[in-house]
Amino acid sequence: MTGLTREQTEEMKTSLFAPWVQDLNLTIEHAGADRAVVRMPFSERLTRVGGTVCGQAIMALADTSMVFLISGAFGEFRPMTTVTQTTSFMRAIAERDVIAEARLLKLGRTMAFGDVTIRADGEDAPAGHVSSTYAIIPQKG
Repeated sequence: MTGLTREQTEEMKTSLFAPWVQDLNLTIEHAGADRAVVRMPFSERLTRVGGTVCGQAIMALADTSMVFLISGAFGEFRPMTTVTQTTSFMRAIAERDVIAEARLLKLGRTMAFGDVTIRADGEDAPAGHVSSTYAIIPQKG
């Protein structure tokens, strides 16, 4: 089985992530075997000078999107940890939801590699690009 059900994604959101990540009010629009799409609703609480969404929130969105992507590829959550996250911001996002589309590049037994494209809702042009590497933590038993 690959991909996650809505029930699985909701359970993950409430049980796995720190309260401040839960406060981002993320919506998991898709969590499949090779792609995940996660929406972060616009909030004034996430803006900085000039009304743009802050980079810290966008980086948390990208990191969380990768967790849903890797879990979707396995068909379930498996313990993992971020090894690297390289973020390039290309343009500011203001007063719009932020969409993260994560794609799996390679999934192995102990490592996963992926890219996340960040866009403003309704825009085709990317606002950011994130390259990520995750270590899959072996399960005992």
